[in-house]
Amino acid sequence: MPNSQKFDNSIRWGIIGCGNVTEVKSGPAYKIIDGFELTAVMRRDYEKAKDYAQRHNINKVYANADDLINDNDIDAIYIATPPDTHKLYALKVANAGKICCIEKPMSPSYKDSLKIYNAFKDRKLPLFVAYYRRLLPRFNQIKNWLENNYIGDVRHINWHLSKPASDIDKSKSYNWRTDSEIAPGGYFDDLASHGLDLFTYLLGNIKDAHGISFNQQGLYTSKDAVTACWVHENGITGSGCWNFGCDSHTDKVEIFGNKGTILFSMFHNNPITLNSETKHEELFIENPKHIQLHHVEGMRDMLIKRNYTHPSTGNSALHTSWVMDKILGQL
Repeated sequence: MPNSQKFDNSIRWGIIGCGNVTEVKSGPAYKIIDGFELTAVMRRDYEKAKDYAQRHNINKVYANADDLINDNDIDAIYIATPPDTHKLYALKVANAGKICCIEKPMSPSYKDSLKIYNAFKDRKLPLFVAYYRRLLPRFNQIKNWLENNYIGDVRHINWHLSKPASDIDKSKSYNWRTDSEIAPGGYFDDLASHGLDLFTYLLGNIKDAHGISFNQQGLYTSKDAVTACWVHENGITGSGCWNFGCDSHTDKVEIFGNKGTILFSMFHNNPITLNSETKHEELFIENPKHIQLHHVEGMRDMLIKRNYTHPSTGNSALHTSWVMDKILGQL
C-alpha cells in the first residue's frame, strides 16, 4: 500500500459514475462507515452529478473523470460505471497511485481484467471489486455450514436462474446490460458473475469450465441463454443454466454433499435451508439496506484498522473473469 501512514484515520473517496447503483446499494456506505469520507462524485451529466451531490451532502462535483482522479484531496476511487469503461478509468486510477474499488464484473473480458489487475499489482496498490456477496451474513452462514461439514463431502453445486424478458427487452429499447459491446453475455455478465464468484468463495477456485451460449430470442445483441459445467480444484463439480426468456423467475442453488444438501437463492431474499443427517435448519437472514455495507466496511478494516483480509480483491475477481470467459467460449 502506498504511504500507508496516511491512512491511519480516514480515507477520502470519490465515485466515478454516480448512477442508480450508488443511490442505495453502495454510495451511502462510503459515508456512514467510520473512517471513510465520500468527498467527490463524477458523472458526465454535470446536472445529474450536482443533484446527486446535493441529495447526499457531497462537497465536490465533477463532469470529467480525470479531474476527480487527479484531485489531491481524493485518496481512493470507486468506479461505478458500465463495464466497458472499467479498464479506461482503472488504469488511470492506478497511474495516479490511488486505491480503487471497481463495480463487478471487473471488465467485459479476462484480457482486460488482467491488464487492470497487473496495473495495480505492479504499483502495489490495493484493488477491490464489488462482489459483495462474499461479505453478506446470509452467504457466510452457508460457508459456516460447509466448514462445519454438515453435508459431508461436497460433491456438486447446481444453479438455475431464469427470468421472463422484460418490457424493455421486448420493446428492443437500448439497455447497456444487453449491448454485446459492453456486456457480451448480457444479463449473464451482470448476474451470473455474482454467483460464480460466490461459488469460488464457498468451494474454492475453478480449474476448468465449459459452456454453450447464444441468443435465442433476438431481442438484443448480447447472449440470452447460457448453459455451463465446471470443476473446482478440489474435484467438486458444478453446473448452471441461465435463461432470460422463460415464463417465470426461478433462482435456485443447491449444494449436494454425501450427507445432505444446502438450498438457497442467489438474489431472492428467502430462507436458506440445510438438510443433513445431523442437522436440519432453515434461516431467514435479511440483507442490509445498503447491500454493499459489509463490503465497504471490510475495505475500511483492511486499509485502516489492518485487522482484516478482504475476500473480494482484484485477484479473486480476475479468477471470476477467467471463469466467465471460459463459459462464454472466449478463452
